[in-house]
Amino acid sequence: MGAVFRRYWLPALLCDEIAEPDGPPVRVRLLGEDLIAFRDSEGKAGLVSAFCPHRRAPMFFGRNEECGLRCVYHGWKFDRDGTCVDMPSEPPDSLFKTKVKIEAYPTWEGGGIVWAYLGPPELIPGPPAYEFTRAPRTHQFTSKTYQECNYLQALDGGVDTSHSSFLHNERVGERTLIRNRDGAPRIEVVPTDCGYTYASLRDMGDGREYVRVYQYVMPVQQMRAFTVAMTGEAAEIPKFDGHLWVPIDDEHTWSYNWACSFSKAHPLSEEFAEAWESYSGRGRDDVRDRFFPIRTPHNDYLIDRALQKKSSFTGITGANTQDFAVQEGMGPISDRSREHLGTTDRAVIAMRQLLLQAVRDVAEGRAPRGSDPATFRNARPYDGYIERGASWKEAFTGKLTATW
Repeated sequence: MGAVFRRYWLPALLCDEIAEPDGPPVRVRLLGEDLIAFRDSEGKAGLVSAFCPHRRAPMFFGRNEECGLRCVYHGWKFDRDGTCVDMPSEPPDSLFKTKVKIEAYPTWEGGGIVWAYLGPPELIPGPPAYEFTRAPRTHQFTSKTYQECNYLQALDGGVDTSHSSFLHNERVGERTLIRNRDGAPRIEVVPTDCGYTYASLRDMGDGREYVRVYQYVMPVQQMRAFTVAMTGEAAEIPKFDGHLWVPIDDEHTWSYNWACSFSKAHPLSEEFAEAWESYSGRGRDDVRDRFFPIRTPHNDYLIDRALQKKSSFTGITGANTQDFAVQEGMGPISDRSREHLGTTDRAVIAMRQLLLQAVRDVAEGRAPRGSDPATFRNARPYDGYIERGASWKEAFTGKLTATW
């Protein structure tokens, strides 16, 4: 699977983590590999090995200056492409520096993210032009959160829509929320060139069905829509959002969270972003050092049993914190041989099948599904109401295509 992931562009860090040219380098761990990110004098992002190829000194302590990162051990300097541009510890006429490089990976910036490609250079695809990366920054925001489990447990939770009727139920006993009216949605999965489109259909009890159409984009992205508020009224800001669950290593994950406005007339304000992050459990008071949740497995997510008895199904604050509680609570790597999957797990099953097929494809020399950005460029989620028995595919014609 590591070989599969290296065939895609993946988030390495947020752009603002290396906001300043010639600013401090930042440690990155991605796919079990230790790296260093920096922004050079020209404002371009570099991503290189965490260790100098000379004597393996840590490049984190390096000097970021004059379009390169200089190791403080012996002064060897490398540009963002990995080329050694200075080797002051060797004689001036030495050609040694022409024979030494530091491992470096291509980067691309979009949607507030520095993306990296860690695969074979001759197979590099075009940049990851998801719709949210094309929207203006006034209409989009991105964050990330540290998660203490493997990426697949998080991804399983992301594509599982039925759990929201229970795990995220903050009004136990009430049926005003859409997700509370039908806890056993009908799931339909439609394969696409980049993964699949899947829909959850919930019976509203009034002759209508609420249909939420998601996009699963391989290998680790889920897109979902909020064109209808969870109360059933029109949303104040019609938007769509999603996650990318990126492996740090086998047992730790970065959850990248993004949101994007559907409408040019509705930018996403800082106040909106703060409110959305707070609802999710990622607000300023919910994390330390910006990315690390205060509610963790080590303090039982500060569960409030009195609140659980009164209204909250879990007694845990924050929608994504609730997700983390069950995903991390399984342990670093869950034993899936002991699962019993049901009808509402269709999207989970289909996703795992696609990932296993990608393993076979890469092993046999084929490009994995969704590695070509043309396959997901126009992918967009949507949600709304249809008459019971009507076709959501027909009702949402034209709604599932990107407009940014």
